[in-house]
Amino acid sequence: MNTTHKPEIFITESDRKALHSLAFAALSTPDIADELLNELDRAKITDHNKPVNYIGIGSKTTFMSAGKERTVELVMPEDADISLGRISILTPVGVALLGLSEGQSIDWTVRDGRAGTLTVVKIF
Repeated sequence: MNTTHKPEIFITESDRKALHSLAFAALSTPDIADELLNELDRAKITDHNKPVNYIGIGSKTTFMSAGKERTVELVMPEDADISLGRISILTPVGVALLGLSEGQSIDWTVRDGRAGTLTVVKIF
């Protein structure tokens, strides 16, 4: 039985299209690409004219994981720069954050294969 916690997530149609193409092009990271495609398949599409209250490309967020709080911006791979807090959507944490709202938690797999849970504290 799969006990992985997967909350309801939302994305815009424009993010869905861009990320769908990106996932199919991400041959160097097939596990992450597959996870991204799975998240896109289960995400609900929202009207891009509504207020943004979920994490999408370009969103800045603070989240908690393993007892540590981090503030990051979710970006496309070419804009990633960890020293500036810009994390790529093609990372395990990037895929985990996609579509979440404040207060939501999700189980995710850390790069070293450990299971973790992250909780969105704030989106700004």
